[in-house]
Amino acid sequence: MVADSDSRIAWHRAQLSKHRAALTEIETARSRIGESSDGKALEQRKRKVAELKDKIRDSEQVVAQHERQTRRPLGTDMRSLQRVMSG
Repeated sequence: MVADSDSRIAWHRAQLSKHRAALTEIETARSRIGESSDGKALEQRKRKVAELKDKIRDSEQVVAQHERQTRRPLGTDMRSLQRVMSG
């Protein structure tokens, strides 16, 4: 992974990693242990999964916005550079 000079973007990348790991852990535990018959526990797990997915989506949007703004052109010929500058 590339180091980010913007600490806000670095924080969001770290949050993505943390939240994805937590979501994977919840899903893995569910498949290992099975579904709980306790309605309260099931509802709490669903809320946690939805919360993690929202946080992941929010951080992905921030990182994607940053990457769109800071992306460098892949081609270095004049035609490629002109397309980037005009578009």
